[in-house]
Amino acid sequence: MVGEESGGSLLAISDLHVGYAQNRALVEALRPSSPQDWLIVAGDVADSVADVEWALGLLAGRFAKVLWAPGNHELWTPRGDPVTLRGEARYAHLVRRCRALGVLTPEDEYPVWRGPGGPAVVAPLFLLYDYSWRPEGLDRAAALAEAYRTGIVCTDEMLLHPDPYPSRQAWSEARVVETARRLDAREPGLPTVLVNHWPLVRDPTRVLRYPIFAQWCGTEASADWHRRFAAVAVVYGHLHIPRTTWYDGVRFEEVSLGYPREWRNRKMPPGQPRRILPAPDGVPPTAW
Repeated sequence: MVGEESGGSLLAISDLHVGYAQNRALVEALRPSSPQDWLIVAGDVADSVADVEWALGLLAGRFAKVLWAPGNHELWTPRGDPVTLRGEARYAHLVRRCRALGVLTPEDEYPVWRGPGGPAVVAPLFLLYDYSWRPEGLDRAAALAEAYRTGIVCTDEMLLHPDPYPSRQAWSEARVVETARRLDAREPGLPTVLVNHWPLVRDPTRVLRYPIFAQWCGTEASADWHRRFAAVAVVYGHLHIPRTTWYDGVRFEEVSLGYPREWRNRKMPPGQPRRILPAPDGVPPTAW
């Protein structure tokens, strides 16, 4: 793992899915290179609250600071999980458990990375999605119907409940408004590192094997946030397509580990966080 002998590095990883034994072993082996390293965990740690707590607690004991942004899997209410909370209540419970572990969440004050490559405000976000990334010419109902017709339906439709909001898109809209307000109120004059489980712009979804799945991948409302909030880097996961891309001169890092069947086929060793700051020399805008 890349680190700095002095001052540490701001690192990021996502989609740990520690319910898989091979992924759990990779997380158990994950350690900082410097005592000053921070680690961003951009969602989809696990499906159960207990597994989320286990992984984040382990990492919080090793890294100088751990920041978490929720993914859709943490927000599921799966059968067999003793924690049966749904929707916003489940998210609030996860926030409380993270705080007990010393892990920062989207509800906490955004910290400032002052190590190499800084200073920068590191902002974990929770924006969800609003079905706005759908095929041209299809409204939400038609896009969802097409997904069901082709069998490409996100499990969120069964397990991610929006309570007390009437829909996931309504929850997303509320999150977008509140998050923008908080970002506007951040420490002035500093750039940001924006962290969201879902990509902030639609372009990364263009390479999906099944484009109809993009409707569960983000919101058009965040399309200009990397410019609006002076981002030096944007961190996301969800797509399980780890790569570096550039939009409007801003570096976007998809940092997911993914499922064993996926990472076994990659060239890079699995379970290695991506260095966000200081920016790696010669980072190409291509896939790993």
